[in-house]
Amino acid sequence: MLKLQLPDTTDDRRVLLHCCCAPCSSAIVECMLQNDIRPTLFYCNPNIYPLPEYETRKQEATRFAQAQGLDFVDADYDHAEWLHEMEGLEGEPERGGRCLKCFKLRLTRTAAYAAQHGFRIFTTTLASSRWKRLDQINEAGRVAAGLHPGTLFWEQNWRKGGLQERRNELLRQYDFYNQQYCGCEFSMRNRAE
Repeated sequence: MLKLQLPDTTDDRRVLLHCCCAPCSSAIVECMLQNDIRPTLFYCNPNIYPLPEYETRKQEATRFAQAQGLDFVDADYDHAEWLHEMEGLEGEPERGGRCLKCFKLRLTRTAAYAAQHGFRIFTTTLASSRWKRLDQINEAGRVAAGLHPGTLFWEQNWRKGGLQERRNELLRQYDFYNQQYCGCEFSMRNRAE
């Protein structure tokens, strides 16, 4: 079992976990629970396209949260606003400027929810994906925490400590829907190319 160290000395073991999908969340949630950390899953993914894809991923994440007896928060889905925010970055490659801006948007909303609902610490399952740049995710998390005093972004590389292998085991165990692209239409296009 991976030994986790919260980035704070507080006795509060609650963490707001921004989750992108059930496969990416599963091993992280399991590891947190084994370390007496109680995550609340925060599903904030206005980037996901099309709407049926968003709903499928949300249903799978909800199913997993319920199986673990955890709280699940569904943030509003506003893909049109997300597209507006990404305007001018449509041609960016994966792992480029569009991804950083997307992370900042989603993690800022996560930090806002954390601040409003008494969570001191938040983190994200985005840091489990080998398709994403960890430096961009951590930058976005720090920016988000800076906008919401009283919150702290937990920078954790969720790819380490056997979590990637455990993710794959849980994917099979729960028979999760496993998407084949990041979520937005631009990543879908890049994958097709």
